[in-house]
Amino acid sequence: MQVDLNESWRIGAVEIPSRLVLAPMAGVSVQAFRRQGRRFGAGLVCSEMVSCAGLSHKNERTLGYLRIAADEHPLAVQIFGAEPGVMAEAARMVEDAGADIVDINFGCPVRKVTKTGAGAHCLEEPARACAIVEAVANAISLPLSVKMRRGLANGSRTCLEIGPQLVDAGAASLTLHPRSAKQMYTGEADHSLTAELVELVDVPVIASGDITSRARAQTVLATTGAAAVMVGRAAQGNPWALSQIMGEDVEPSREEVVAELVLFMRETIRELGEHRATGFLKKFYGWYLGRGRFPKPFKQELVQLQTLDEVEQRLLAAAPGARFVLERLEDELPQGDEVLLDLPISIYGGG
Repeated sequence: MQVDLNESWRIGAVEIPSRLVLAPMAGVSVQAFRRQGRRFGAGLVCSEMVSCAGLSHKNERTLGYLRIAADEHPLAVQIFGAEPGVMAEAARMVEDAGADIVDINFGCPVRKVTKTGAGAHCLEEPARACAIVEAVANAISLPLSVKMRRGLANGSRTCLEIGPQLVDAGAASLTLHPRSAKQMYTGEADHSLTAELVELVDVPVIASGDITSRARAQTVLATTGAAAVMVGRAAQGNPWALSQIMGEDVEPSREEVVAELVLFMRETIRELGEHRATGFLKKFYGWYLGRGRFPKPFKQELVQLQTLDEVEQRLLAAAPGARFVLERLEDELPQGDEVLLDLPISIYGGG
């Protein structure tokens, strides 16, 4: 059975124009990444996880995550933490910043997050998890979604026990990545659990994990009954994967790859400032230029260059026609106002 990925659906009152969701990924899902995802077919994009403690303490860098562009909507901003009251305060700030959906992270498997009682650890404390969801749902008028793993241990079915409880507490949607926290990103995502969760709850379920192709997306949607699929690592440096999942038969030219990378660099510099962007962008060179698109030594050459201007010039020299593609892309970018919070200017200069 073919599922129409271009069909719209809803989380609460928020209409989402396609059944493809771009995942929240720490150290990846900056504004430039999200805006690119929307251009390539994602119906919903998500921020990387934002510390509710950082928001509560008005940490400049954390507050900078609440910078939202007009062409990102619909946008979910993901928050993480372990205290219901602090999470509720953070959710109110997210709503004030202009997000469409507040997403709670009950899935992060990284030790520095779980040891604080946040992320996937919350699945081991159902009462606390439900208290967080209830506090956040009562604090905002936006719909609330929750992203979770199957549980902490391999073989866990905790997600099926806690999922309905989270919905009763106020979650308008659930995203399930059916790997355990212990697995991290190894092994396979067990989407039979996703199908079971769909049967247990009366809210949309988003299937996350191993969505790497149109065929896989179609299979997961058809066999689980999920409302949408979430794409993460497959889209890193490869936004064309989103277009392919949406049904377009596209394979980018070298010029298109370089143009998208340079545009991504420019947008990231504008967002983070030159200093922060320099280190942040290095991992993207390999992601964009891999897959046989450019020789492997070329990526290493870029990493060793001292400035981002040098990187841009070297890229454009490697694919001169990219200049024309880049000009077209920049001309087509929507010109809209960003949400500018009453924050120190250093946030927007990468400080």
